[in-house]
Amino acid sequence: MELESKIEAILFFKGEPMSRKKLAEILKVGQVEINENIEKLKMSLQSRGIVLQEKENDITLGTNPEISSLIENLQKEELNKDLSKASLETLSIVAYKNGVSRAEIDYIRGVNSSFILRALSIRGLVEKSIDPKDNRRYIYKPTFELLSFMGVKSPLELPDYEQIERSIASEAQKLNEEIDANDL
Repeated sequence: MELESKIEAILFFKGEPMSRKKLAEILKVGQVEINENIEKLKMSLQSRGIVLQEKENDITLGTNPEISSLIENLQKEELNKDLSKASLETLSIVAYKNGVSRAEIDYIRGVNSSFILRALSIRGLVEKSIDPKDNRRYIYKPTFELLSFMGVKSPLELPDYEQIERSIASEAQKLNEEIDANDL
């Protein structure tokens, strides 16, 4: 399989921006090869519904701006749907933890939450930022839009905040202990 196709598959699977350096590490090739194949991929996607988006050193797959009205209509339809039980679970963890990694969410829920986090992000209910402790992962937080919708100024005003936050923190601590035990 061509390197260009592997890059496309990785970007599709991850569903989030990746650095060129990380792609080179994953594919065990040099930076020059990565850059050349990213350009090939960019060219092959030119007249398609998917495009390669770039910001600084990160790249990701996105939708072609020429079909933005179609995507906007689909997005509006999606935003008007009720949230699933899994979405509500994930949203609760994000809101009460007010800064949580996907690994912590997955551990607490017991299942992979990637697609749910992406859907909540698209709906403008959660936002992600790079973890200041580890720039290889993201931290998810509630958006101002979510807090406004819930009628609170801060996650601290959520019902039973202290009790639920302690319970979530306890589960997150178990995850960290498991990770530390596996590192030994």
